[in-house]
Amino acid sequence: MTTSRNPAEFLMSRQLLAFSLCLNLMGANVAPLGKYTAVERRHWAFQPRSNPAVPQFEMAADKAFATTAIDGFVLARLKKAELAPSPSASRQVLVRRLYFDLTGLPPTPEQVNAFLRDRRPDAWQRLVDQLLESPHYGERWAQHWLDVVRFAETDGFEYDTHRTEAYRYRDYVIRAFQNDKPYDRFLAEQLAGDEIAPQEQETMIASGFNRLGPLRKNAGNQEVASSRNEVLTEMTNAVGAAFLGVTLGCARCHDHKFDPIRQSDYYRMQAYFAGTLEHDFPLSSREERSAWEATIKPIDAQIKKMQGEMAKAQGVQKEALEKEILKLEASKPAPPPTLYSVKTDMEKKSPIHLLARGEYTAKGDAVGMRPMGVLLPDGTPEEGPLDKPRTRLAQWITSKENPLTARVMVNRIWQYHFGQGLVVTPNDFGRMGGRPSHPELLDYLANEFVQSGYSVKHMHRLILNTNTWKQASDTVNAKAVEKDPENKLLWKYSRRRLSAEELRDAALAVSGNLNPKMGGPSIMIPIERELVDALYKPTQWQVHPDPSEHKRRSIYLIAKRNLHLPMMEAFDAPDGVVSCPRRESSTHAPQALELLNGRFSNDQAEVLAEKLKKRSGGKLERMVDEAYLLLAGRKPNVKERQIGIEFAKQVSAKEFALGMLNLNAFLYVN
Repeated sequence: MTTSRNPAEFLMSRQLLAFSLCLNLMGANVAPLGKYTAVERRHWAFQPRSNPAVPQFEMAADKAFATTAIDGFVLARLKKAELAPSPSASRQVLVRRLYFDLTGLPPTPEQVNAFLRDRRPDAWQRLVDQLLESPHYGERWAQHWLDVVRFAETDGFEYDTHRTEAYRYRDYVIRAFQNDKPYDRFLAEQLAGDEIAPQEQETMIASGFNRLGPLRKNAGNQEVASSRNEVLTEMTNAVGAAFLGVTLGCARCHDHKFDPIRQSDYYRMQAYFAGTLEHDFPLSSREERSAWEATIKPIDAQIKKMQGEMAKAQGVQKEALEKEILKLEASKPAPPPTLYSVKTDMEKKSPIHLLARGEYTAKGDAVGMRPMGVLLPDGTPEEGPLDKPRTRLAQWITSKENPLTARVMVNRIWQYHFGQGLVVTPNDFGRMGGRPSHPELLDYLANEFVQSGYSVKHMHRLILNTNTWKQASDTVNAKAVEKDPENKLLWKYSRRRLSAEELRDAALAVSGNLNPKMGGPSIMIPIERELVDALYKPTQWQVHPDPSEHKRRSIYLIAKRNLHLPMMEAFDAPDGVVSCPRRESSTHAPQALELLNGRFSNDQAEVLAEKLKKRSGGKLERMVDEAYLLLAGRKPNVKERQIGIEFAKQVSAKEFALGMLNLNAFLYVN
């Protein structure tokens, strides 16, 4: 007897079987806990990707807009809502938008003019390809990923100890995006680079991903059970949010309240990390390390003695001792280089149990390794003993049949180009997250991603060559605003404010101050003394002695969890404690105060003023024109020029430059 089955159910059963066979290759020994209902398995994100047909149109106007598959899906959704797309933005607007999207930096007037003069039919495609090869592309898109994986270079909590070699992971991510490393390989290296290729520095650095979470230190002892439990929790939660787009961490204490993720699922995922231990792989000889230890030993002893004296001292004497301690700290030679990474030691693995309410002392049944059960057939057993457990987890996550991985990443790419994803909750594809505004388009993009060999740059080209992305942002459409105020249907381009890093980097760029140096240890810049004094140890903040280093791109400034640069914090930079799937864009008074009164903006205004005077020959009208060309990528309109000239007559060149740095024409991308 046979029963009919719809194509989606049949495809899912085949893919579940493939998962099961893959898992059974290494053997199994423990029966699974619980089953999953048909309703639980029916959620859209857990279904196999569909192969949607690209919408076709008859009307000439529709055909003119829908020149790509993406445009076709967007237009079909708009027509269903009885809406129409906006006209294209001007070439001047588009070139500035593109530069910020791909490099995070504004185009120079010369770069804008070069594009405007290029009348070749493929001028736009050429510019897209040019910027994808720019070294600034990797810097810009690495920052997006660093947000998601909550990258920071200190432990957080009270001590906030520095991770002096963590910058290598940041540089790895920049290289990965710059070189268009296939996304499946990118994920695998981060999860299990030390297992995949333990002799290669690049993969060892990548697996430092497993150590990115905050770390609570208990009197310097990191082997206590509570600390180990927190470390394993950070590893597991990060994979759920960043790679799979599910709130896996919500099942740590009990079965997930909304999604089909059992508590047993959580700890079975955690079991893949049971043998993962932090490890700093030395890049120096034993003799070099011994010599370094011998050098700093007397310095540390002297510092400890002076700290004891400082605790009893007051006033001028205390300040003098503090200065001497800072000098001693600065005199220490840098520690020998290492790779901030992990290693697998299954002999020292932590036993994994179900924990009542997530409490490490309330141990329940022991569990073994297995991915999320809702994506497996009922009855799929746990994995047997594995020498490379995280490699096996990476194989499951990066499987072409995994319904989550490709969808999650293409949704992130879409979000960074349009301001919001097709799923507006990029870290949560569960029942409490947003449903796709364009489900067919999401699957089309995910399929393209997989078929391209997981090429992120391929996805950029698909998106940036659409009429959807090229729409104007200033369209006035009362009907569309009423029906779709959040622009989820993409009837126009959503204007956005520059992110904290873009704003700082753009100010440095237009003033001519930007230091383009790439890579290397992170930089500490001068900040208010009150902020330094609030640290557990003020000696943790050592300003780089070379002022030119203070002008490097923001991605190279140290990411310290317990001290956020005021300007970056004011403009919504994340704290590095939890995954940041999407930057908020708030508007409040401290932002204006920072831009008007802050040391950074005033320093850049002073340099910009000299640049404007030089470019304009001291003529006010030309100075206003040059300012708009530099900061807005265009000439001012009649009203802007008139106001600019009147303002420039009344104030100094520096105040005029500062005013320009506060204009929406500079702060926003249209």
